[in-house]
Amino acid sequence: MAAPTTTSAVTGGNSASRPLRPTQRKLPFPASLYQTAVGKKWVMALTGLMLIGFVLVHMAGNLKLYLGVVQHQGELIYDADAYGESLRELLVPIVPRTHLLWVLRLGLIGAFVLHIHSAYSLTRMNLATNFAYESKRDWLAANFASRSMRYTGVIFLAYLIFHLADLTWGLIPGYEWERGEIQHNVVGSLSNPVVAIIYVVANLALAMHIYHGIYSMFQSLGINNPRYNQLRRPLAIGVATIVLVGNVSFPIAVLTNIIEYDPSLLAG
Repeated sequence: MAAPTTTSAVTGGNSASRPLRPTQRKLPFPASLYQTAVGKKWVMALTGLMLIGFVLVHMAGNLKLYLGVVQHQGELIYDADAYGESLRELLVPIVPRTHLLWVLRLGLIGAFVLHIHSAYSLTRMNLATNFAYESKRDWLAANFASRSMRYTGVIFLAYLIFHLADLTWGLIPGYEWERGEIQHNVVGSLSNPVVAIIYVVANLALAMHIYHGIYSMFQSLGINNPRYNQLRRPLAIGVATIVLVGNVSFPIAVLTNIIEYDPSLLAG
């Protein structure tokens, strides 16, 4: 009787030393920490904090759209434009004009790239780990938050590209874009109801993303204490609501002529 065929016979006797999938080359510290799920969660949480901080500061700065014309360095200027100019003048003359602003921009871009990459790679790790043995019901229950994070993240990323093309680069037709003229450009852009609706939908997605991000951030950072856990939901709701109400107010205020641009006011 023929002997039963073994795995080692089929593979040439090397199955014991041959891994099912190639082993990932370990990088030096701290890059090696990022190769782990824990490290990726920390990076996603910390970069998320940085991005939420930027969103709050950006929204607070945009509130100057409501303040209209002010006196700035001996001339009349919209307060939003004065705010934009002050960002370009950060730490002048200690550093050249716009240099610190570009350092902040590059840091923000780096945080954004790491946030996206950590989220993407964690998703791949979760799918590879859970696909073989999780039931559909468990998968739906356990990953609703993470799946909604993916969708809202993708929606806002698409809007961010549109937003930059519209107000930063002036590539979207519909109004005469002017470099550095924040009040003029915002009013010109959001006066279009289609753009205003896109802005509102994107900020709804952003608010949902921030809510789920803050709620899960404590667990990602290892902060799991009954004394703090009860604060997770109120904090997440509070920050998401502030961002949503503040940002959605801008298109509504432009369409109802609460925020306006009148060049004749700059003539004195």
